[in-house]
Amino acid sequence: MMNRLLLVAFALCSSLMFSQTTITGTVSDATLGGPLPGANIKVSRKAVGTTTDFDGKFILTVTDTPPFTIEVSLIGYQTKSVEITKNNQAVEVSLSENATSLDEVVVSASRTPERIMESPVTIERFDSRAIKNTASASYYDAIENLKGVDINSGGLTFKSVNTRGFATFGNERFIQLVDGMDNASPALNFAVGNLLGMSELDVQSVEVLPGAASALYGANAFNGIMLMRSKSPFDDQGISVGFKTGITSQEAAGDNGFYDVGIRLAHVFDDKFAAKVSFNHFTGEEWHATDYRNTNGVGRTYKPGFREIGNLNSDIVYDGVNVYGDEVATNIRDASGGLGFVPDQRVSRTGYNENDLIDYSAKSIKFNGALHYRPLGNDRLEFIWNSKFGTGNTIYQGLNRYSLRNFFMEQHKLEVRGKNFFVRGYYAGEDAGDSYDTRFAAINVNNRWKSNTDWFGQYIGTIAGISLAGNPQNLSLDQIHQEARNVADNGRALPGSAEFNRYFNEVIADPDVTTGARLKDNTNYYHADANLNLRDYIDWAEVQFGGSFRQYNLNSSGTIYTDSDGPISFNEFGLYTQIQKKMMDDRLKFTGSIRYDKSQNFEGNFSPRVSLAYAAGETKDHNFRVSFQTGFRNPTTQDQYIGLDTGASFLIGTAADNLDRFTKTVNGFEVTARHAIERGYSANSVETGSPEMVNTSLVSPEQVTAFEVGYRSAIPTGKNKLSIDLSAYYNMYDNFIATKDVLVLLDPSGVDQNDSAALLGALRNQSALFSVKTNSVAEVSSYGVGLGLSTKVFNGFNASLNYTWSKFDFDQASDPDFEAGFNTPEHKVKAQFGHPNLFENFGFNISARWQNDFYWESTFLEGTVDARTVLDAQVNYSVPSIKSVFKVGGTNLTGQEYLSAPGVGAIGSQYFVSWTINN
Repeated sequence: MMNRLLLVAFALCSSLMFSQTTITGTVSDATLGGPLPGANIKVSRKAVGTTTDFDGKFILTVTDTPPFTIEVSLIGYQTKSVEITKNNQAVEVSLSENATSLDEVVVSASRTPERIMESPVTIERFDSRAIKNTASASYYDAIENLKGVDINSGGLTFKSVNTRGFATFGNERFIQLVDGMDNASPALNFAVGNLLGMSELDVQSVEVLPGAASALYGANAFNGIMLMRSKSPFDDQGISVGFKTGITSQEAAGDNGFYDVGIRLAHVFDDKFAAKVSFNHFTGEEWHATDYRNTNGVGRTYKPGFREIGNLNSDIVYDGVNVYGDEVATNIRDASGGLGFVPDQRVSRTGYNENDLIDYSAKSIKFNGALHYRPLGNDRLEFIWNSKFGTGNTIYQGLNRYSLRNFFMEQHKLEVRGKNFFVRGYYAGEDAGDSYDTRFAAINVNNRWKSNTDWFGQYIGTIAGISLAGNPQNLSLDQIHQEARNVADNGRALPGSAEFNRYFNEVIADPDVTTGARLKDNTNYYHADANLNLRDYIDWAEVQFGGSFRQYNLNSSGTIYTDSDGPISFNEFGLYTQIQKKMMDDRLKFTGSIRYDKSQNFEGNFSPRVSLAYAAGETKDHNFRVSFQTGFRNPTTQDQYIGLDTGASFLIGTAADNLDRFTKTVNGFEVTARHAIERGYSANSVETGSPEMVNTSLVSPEQVTAFEVGYRSAIPTGKNKLSIDLSAYYNMYDNFIATKDVLVLLDPSGVDQNDSAALLGALRNQSALFSVKTNSVAEVSSYGVGLGLSTKVFNGFNASLNYTWSKFDFDQASDPDFEAGFNTPEHKVKAQFGHPNLFENFGFNISARWQNDFYWESTFLEGTVDARTVLDAQVNYSVPSIKSVFKVGGTNLTGQEYLSAPGVGAIGSQYFVSWTINN
């Protein structure tokens, strides 16, 4: 019996041994002839594979029996298939580099693979190879080098991506998807930089579609969309490690160290199961915000001159840009009861500088884990479970400057993918952690050591005492004000003192804005979407169907939304279809799509898109395209349900069921959001001295109609080709979502509405200011041109240049209170020059960006953003023996600090060295 068992075991082992097939080979560059390390070799449609070493060699052992096919691929090169006909076969494969960047394959433009050359819309792309060569400090920063893309830096760790204008740090018109999941914060409605994004080691590709993309991606893909894909553990296996360190240099903050550490582990257990995890930890020092120029108030502009605290000639109603608490001001004659010897002037409390209120340490921790299961042993069907966690510290500038401390966000996704379909559902939730509003932190610290009533009382009492005594020291008015401030500030909690720290810690732990500053939020949403491509069932065209559903659950305990009595829930859904047909020997491609979206609170909207692309020339290297599409944007959760006391005004959303949720008591009178809608006075009309009552409409969806033409070509220039990508667009907006400032009389019964002088005085002194979410009646349009050129010069050097022109128009007279907030320079020029392998194992890259000055409009502050030129550079060196790449680089090498917007920290220089292993 034992002999029989041994015989069977021997036979099985022999069968397994003989069923194995071993392939050896070398992969090289077809043009340069050198080896290609990191090329992927895999059995066609299976996860079984390996990669070439630094000498371009590989050994692959599989259980498949010949004949079968292997695929050899590398980013930036054309994939090649090789037929395996016998065991121990040796193969030599030469891969040809893509002639131009237009040969890269993208999937986002039409939800189906196609070359950029053939895309029906403008699209920008970069991948892991571009990340290696970028001179930027991170892959996320490198996005700014793409044509038509802007990045506004609110801080070292907060980057807001935007295309085609109307940019803010809270950019709600631009969507970021990471592996199909919306990267936006559930409560803030926009992506918080790369807090919950990908580790640089796990980036497969980034694709950016400027302009409206609502027809395929839904309601808020309004001004553009960015799709980021991570590496699959089936295709990219092993352990990768990255370490980056250096310094940031800023005049206000000095030189400060930073480090960025990441690791990625991916393993294929068999043909069916693979898994990966990645972890990234960044820490550094934020750019300090130290603009102490005086302003006209929150959301207004700079005042002429410069004021340092303590200057006798300073403005007594000083409201510094990065000084908070000084927003609290009053007319001291009115506060004195009308005493004639008290000056008829407004006076503000002494505030605190931002660097007294914010710990500028920046931090970002990201974790991503994924399980992949292929029940058929190939890529025709795959189940994916993906979990992402992110936490960190950063600074966000919106209505106020917010210190996001220990901000936490998580996402969990279950997805089923097939050859021609996907179905996925995911959850996104957040916790504001220890985040707080710096303005209210200062206001309420002031109130804790001395109430506003006592402070202004002592200020007025000092002036009264000097006046009643006959001003024996013959003080000037400025000196009298300074003496009054000195008396009122007596006992002030000084920054850094134990008293200040105690008050400050109490305030930032308190979520009640009347006494505290903490942001409390646990908002979440559930999302599901699906897509089916019928290309295997319909041969006359490519037809797709899809849809999505999302449910929001707002839960801020009344600190952001009007949800103090419990969470607010609502949902929205969308359905779409697309048909794509090639004609005239595949030269003419028609793409038509339409989407219907419906939010619970609004009427439904249709978003059609039609495009034609024609490939001219003998080799179809001249592509002309024209497209028409519409897009729309549902009002965000904040547009609908926010109810926030900003210190300068009450910011309210105007969903129909929100009007009676928001109630505030001001000077003993109750005012509601409904009052702002039904009997508010235009703030602009009051400012000009002609008060006008306005009936503000409830917020509704915003629409855009977009026209675009484009031309792409690859023109031979000797051994190389010149890539040309030219596009022009024109957008028309309807119902542009905006914020309108209105004043509500606290006691309308006590004012004669027909007495214009009395009405004006009451509005200026006895009213509440509301910032209301609504739609503008102004006609808004934007238009622009983008041109990109790239080629190889001087035997292998990569050279690229792109230019973007952006403009907008609107009829100010039709809506005097409306501010469009285009916030985009008219001219931008970007250039890159480098060589990935100048000589053995050595490469370099230089990038430069220039833009002209432009005017920035926002609810925090308005002002001109100066023109700037930014120069970045890096050199890298590969050490094949330890599978490593070393990089040394620097950003903003000219050292000229610049602002992304008024109020943020000036961006200085960053110098870094990195070591990447096996990536």
